[in-house]
Amino acid sequence: MSQEPNAKPAGSGLLNLLVDYGPVAVFFAVYKHYSPPAGEDAVAEVAAVIRGTGSFMVAAVIALAVSKWKLGKISPMLWLSTALIVVFGGLTVFLHDETWIQIKPTAIYLLFGVSLLIGVARGRPLLKYLLQAAFEGLNDLGWMKLSRNWGLFFFALAALNEVLRRQLSFGDWIAAKLWLFMPLTFLFTFAHIPMLLRHGLAEQAEGEVLSDPPHE
Repeated sequence: MSQEPNAKPAGSGLLNLLVDYGPVAVFFAVYKHYSPPAGEDAVAEVAAVIRGTGSFMVAAVIALAVSKWKLGKISPMLWLSTALIVVFGGLTVFLHDETWIQIKPTAIYLLFGVSLLIGVARGRPLLKYLLQAAFEGLNDLGWMKLSRNWGLFFFALAALNEVLRRQLSFGDWIAAKLWLFMPLTFLFTFAHIPMLLRHGLAEQAEGEVLSDPPHE
């Protein structure tokens, strides 16, 4: 049985998840491994941040290469986030100031939010050009709503990141990136399923099932 030309590689969903969140997990693991007990050694704390940041940068570049190798493409969002990781991570390492790596998510969220909302204002849902393969069949109104909602959500994440980085210790902020931001993102994504189904996604899926010939 031959594979369809446009078929997604097996396990691409898990691979996308690893590409997106693997570098953050690497950063968290390295930082936790080297960080001293809270408040005991400020120099060792900075050193742990530097090691974690260096690992984060390397892991982000590896994720970029894996995306190209295994998925055959690198999304514009992944290009941008990797570039910002390298830039802000480099500033963190060079200046020995953890603030830069904490500002990086805010910059990413604001750039994505502004881009999406400008696109909506101009009648061009940018998510359609980035995620069309993932939501085939979604109509134009659905794409507009999805782009608008994600634009606003990115602004909310930027605000939340700024509040948390000012209120929490660096270690707690890192933990929040994994245990708060990731669940919020998944919940926000799944909350859109009813809207997506109302705007053509289910019809596309049903059409594909009915039109696919049985495989031998």
